[in-house]
Amino acid sequence: MVTFLMVIQFIVSFALIAAVLMQESKGEGLGSIGGGGGGMFFNQSSGPEFALQQATKYLAIVFIVLSIILSLL
Repeated sequence: MVTFLMVIQFIVSFALIAAVLMQESKGEGLGSIGGGGGGMFFNQSSGPEFALQQATKYLAIVFIVLSIILSLL
């Protein structure tokens, strides 16, 4: 069972890396800390960008849940 969960986490981790790398850079970086990130609140994402954002969010949640489960086993 543990080996199966580790394989699933391995696959999810690569999918998460791919989803993050395929997203377009917003160009804000650490500049948003000093008040330069005003465009963050007016995010108008198109279809593919929105799908990548959602995929990243759900893959991150699955990764965290799997990490917690594996640490308890």
